[in-house]
Amino acid sequence: MKKSAPAARPAARLAALVPAVALALSLAACGGPARPSSDEVAEGIQKVFAGTSQEQAMTDEAASCLADALVDSELSDETLTYIANGEDKQKDEADKALTTQIITDNLNECVAP
Repeated sequence: MKKSAPAARPAARLAALVPAVALALSLAACGGPARPSSDEVAEGIQKVFAGTSQEQAMTDEAASCLADALVDSELSDETLTYIANGEDKQKDEADKALTTQIITDNLNECVAP
């Protein structure tokens, strides 16, 4: 009759699990920044328009309306982060075209005369 060390088996399983858990946590940490909120994007929109001829038209309500449309879209988190930081920048040409389309489609509704 073979006798195995009962304590060694659970310890070996636990030791094998530690690297897998560490890998999962490190991958989760590399996921990049979370999707910015509508409030963060609205603040960034106002920064983008600051000092331009459209600054007065970009009220808090108008910026919030546009931000909601942008955040609810398929724009990348990266592009939304740029906007939230007050940068007129997009991840790539597809996001640039989508940003322009979203703003064009929602401008009349969001910026009331």
